[in-house]
Amino acid sequence: MKLIQSFSVDHTLIVPGIFTSRVDNLREYSVTTYDIRLKKPNREPVIDVAAMHSLEHIIATYLRNDPDWKDEVIYWGPMGCLTGFYLILKGSRSSRDIYDLILGAFKSVESTAEVPGATPKCCGYFRMHNLEMAKWYANEFAAYLEANADSSDIFEYPMTERLVTDGGQHFFDS
Repeated sequence: MKLIQSFSVDHTLIVPGIFTSRVDNLREYSVTTYDIRLKKPNREPVIDVAAMHSLEHIIATYLRNDPDWKDEVIYWGPMGCLTGFYLILKGSRSSRDIYDLILGAFKSVESTAEVPGATPKCCGYFRMHNLEMAKWYANEFAAYLEANADSSDIFEYPMTERLVTDGGQHFFDS
């Protein structure tokens, strides 16, 4: 099977940031998947599950209510590895083009008084939330983005180089 795009990224080198994971051209428009990475994979502890769940609710609500972006948002959700989130938007903007949106979303967490939709009727596991830890992770990431706004490292994936034989065989890490 062909290796998918997100597995071609060198996870030993990736740092927190906003990355374009893939662009899909559909009939009516393009769709871009962004990797919003909060933690260095395999080098930092992952995001606490309850905090991740709270960040999912808060930022999804923020994105889908932003007057300039709400019609562009297709999906916001956590990565299985708990090191970040995926954002899927209509169109094909660069990672830098969504910097202000992402920074604003994470900064908005600080002023959140309660997790939206954290009720038995609205959430599949409403008891698994941690607003205070969500605020801590959001503040950490927002400060990091601001401190590194001029660095290409937070916008460009480090790609894994694969050895290819003359016959076209690809060698992958085991």
